[in-house]
Amino acid sequence: MFCWLTAYNTFAQGTVTFTGDTIVQVNKKTVKEKKQRVLSPHKATLLSAVLPGMGQAYNHKYWKIPILYAGIGGISYAIGFNSKWYRKYKAAYRDFIIQDPNNKSYLEFLPPTWTEEDLYDPMNASWFQSALSNKKDYYRRYRDLSFIGMAIVYVLNLMDASVDAHLSTFDISDDLSFKLDPVIIDPTPANNSGAGIKLSINF
Repeated sequence: MFCWLTAYNTFAQGTVTFTGDTIVQVNKKTVKEKKQRVLSPHKATLLSAVLPGMGQAYNHKYWKIPILYAGIGGISYAIGFNSKWYRKYKAAYRDFIIQDPNNKSYLEFLPPTWTEEDLYDPMNASWFQSALSNKKDYYRRYRDLSFIGMAIVYVLNLMDASVDAHLSTFDISDDLSFKLDPVIIDPTPANNSGAGIKLSINF
């Protein structure tokens, strides 16, 4: 006679013996839980909110901190770059519209082959005004996108710290196993003793 014995557990391991479609015996034994440091998701999130990277340090994921700050540094550069050129084109566009003789910042953006006299031509002036407006809107758009990117990085920093802390008790050790072992089945009033196979799954 052959049968299957299945052990399935999360916190404890159970051994169940089947004969045909009938359960004849159930034995349970506890599994010693590994001692491990329990992390607080709330604390990890709070630390990352105060200073990005502190939650990762709390979770002992130090390798993530340089990656995080590389992202922050890159986006900070993008914010500064786009903000600078947005201000310059905004001032140039305003000065060109006003036509104040004492403020001609727009001359910095003349095409290489143009002189100030070329702007006296209405067609050239119209094209140049449109170009300044387009550049101004371009850098404003990418400045705003850079701020959005920074906000996303900040939120991801919080989520990463929280998830890592939640997973701190998740068992990824070598104790996770799946194996088949032969077993001798004790006789019961309904059945004689026999050999079988035990299927063990440990979590």
